[in-house]
Amino acid sequence: MAARLPPLALLAASLAVMAAVASADSWLYEKFNTDGTVRADYDASGQQVAMLNLDRSSGAGFNSKEQYLYGEFSIQMKLIPGNSAGTVSCFYLSSGDSDDHDEIDMEFMGNSSGQPVVLNTNVWASGDGKKEHQFDLWFDPAADYHTYTIVWNPTNILFKVDGTVIRCFKRYDDLPYPSSRPMALHATLWDGSYWATEKGKVSIDWAGAPFVVSYRGYSADACVSGGACPAGSDRWMNKQPDAAEWGTVKWAESNYMRYNYCEDGWRFPQGLPAECSRS
Repeated sequence: MAARLPPLALLAASLAVMAAVASADSWLYEKFNTDGTVRADYDASGQQVAMLNLDRSSGAGFNSKEQYLYGEFSIQMKLIPGNSAGTVSCFYLSSGDSDDHDEIDMEFMGNSSGQPVVLNTNVWASGDGKKEHQFDLWFDPAADYHTYTIVWNPTNILFKVDGTVIRCFKRYDDLPYPSSRPMALHATLWDGSYWATEKGKVSIDWAGAPFVVSYRGYSADACVSGGACPAGSDRWMNKQPDAAEWGTVKWAESNYMRYNYCEDGWRFPQGLPAECSRS
């Protein structure tokens, strides 16, 4: 029969295991500053989970300590269950708040119970935005974690859901493109009642607060501003969609696209943006 450890030894062993699991995937406070109510814990697999809290007093977020110029950025998110109308959960890159800022957005616009959650993708370059493609998600993003990815390189920007490319924003030499301003990575949860759900018709029901979004599995394979690019960066630095990925883009557009700025003539009375007429 194996010898039994005394209680103090058992406690010490348990703490050592917990510390080893925690250190295996500890990214939040090492890589980000936080705002508002952000809690961190570990799931059963040892992955660190960051939970953003939204209530009447404030939203929450975490913002990378480093800035990047090109890279592949991924995170797993579990969104707000039930009635999340009026809330906006985000994963995005931004160069700041100036009028000429660059930004690449994945924004999840809350839904009334039973309605699909809308993923808003957008690109800003030199302060020029209004490039939205919006998609109804084809799964329940609150039932489990799903992986959302931004690939940003000198040629194009790819938006991916669970590894599937749903949008490609191409670069054209004569049009604005985010290529010179380093950007920080942000995750936020905030009150977007004026805009998020049915164009602002449905506001947050604060009786359901606090609202919580969980993030885990963060990764950034990216060029740090002022530093070298990581080994193997050619994998994403030169990435363009292949034929199969253009097929998934068409699939997403045909089956789940809710809004395409290139089809909104009312919004652009002087003519659609130039890239809309290019393949």
